[in-house]
Amino acid sequence: MIGYISDNLLLPILDFFYGLVPSYGLAIIALTVVIRLALFPLSAGSIRSARRMRIAQPVMQKRQAEIKARHASDPQKQQEELGKLMKEFGSPLAGCLPLLVQMPILFALFATLRGSPFADVPYTLNLKVLPADQIAAVEPKPFTSASHSIFVTETQHVPVIASLPGGTKLGVGERQQVRIETKQGESFSSLLAGVDNGEAFKPSWKVSKGEEVVRVSSDGTVEALAPGDATVEATIPGLAARSGFLFIKALGQVGFYTDGAINWDIAILVGGFGLSLLASQVLSGLGMPANPQQATANKITPVMITGMFLFFPLPAGVLLYMVVANIFQALQTFLLTREALPDNLQAILDQQLTQQTVTASAGGAGIDRLPFEPKGKK
Repeated sequence: MIGYISDNLLLPILDFFYGLVPSYGLAIIALTVVIRLALFPLSAGSIRSARRMRIAQPVMQKRQAEIKARHASDPQKQQEELGKLMKEFGSPLAGCLPLLVQMPILFALFATLRGSPFADVPYTLNLKVLPADQIAAVEPKPFTSASHSIFVTETQHVPVIASLPGGTKLGVGERQQVRIETKQGESFSSLLAGVDNGEAFKPSWKVSKGEEVVRVSSDGTVEALAPGDATVEATIPGLAARSGFLFIKALGQVGFYTDGAINWDIAILVGGFGLSLLASQVLSGLGMPANPQQATANKITPVMITGMFLFFPLPAGVLLYMVVANIFQALQTFLLTREALPDNLQAILDQQLTQQTVTASAGGAGIDRLPFEPKGKK
């Protein structure tokens, strides 16, 4: 499903924007904004639900405890009253459904930006070599890899697979050529023959595991040397993997620290991701009662996630998408926090804010402190 969405929805949109502005960096930004606008109703539902639950949760928890205590001996009545409570305030799970619905599209967008033209595309084949006297008893099962859309020009891309007609099990001394071809069976090499600079997109081959088990030649022929397990990789260069954009040296570049040097463009992208995530979390709390535990989490979470992405192997093009998506999310959150609440929730919020003001003026819980700190002056 993810591959279908990528090939039939996202890549045509990408082609359209690249045709308007021949810049893959701008195409990534435009594609991200279009998808986020299309998903706006779904993500808005999740943000609204989270905002309402944040206000209603203390009241709901109190009411739930009262209902369970009052109707402890009557489970049917208890469920009936809990149902009325959910109908009054909404279900805490209501915000999950929009997220689940949009996940396939977001995964497809993520997969699109990790592949051609923005990054080199690897095809991985896990092989098993058996002794010659055992391979005769094995029934060959043809192997076909997942399909990837490979850009061979700025506007031409085709779904390409890697296949082994004889399967992934070989006998010692056996040779088998890995076929890189389209879904229709046309060889990738013949496709490149009609493309200017087609030689630049020829796959490179390597044995990433089990060099003593198999050997692979430049045309993809695998030779089984000894019994064991092995992994062969074919990599097709991404058309724009080495193209820059603004301060980004290469959209396909991976890693904050490579070859003994810091990639400052990656560092800036990761830092922008962290700041935009923090902004979104801060904006989600506008107009809400102070919550020390939540405030602490809002400070720690962006730092942890940002630190993780410093060393997580993501191409610069994907990080660019994440920054743009977070900025869009922050703007969306800001707009939705200004929406009017239902009367019952507005009354609860007014009461919470009034109580907080009174408590703070009395020098009590309104003091900003971490949840594990004792009450009193800091």
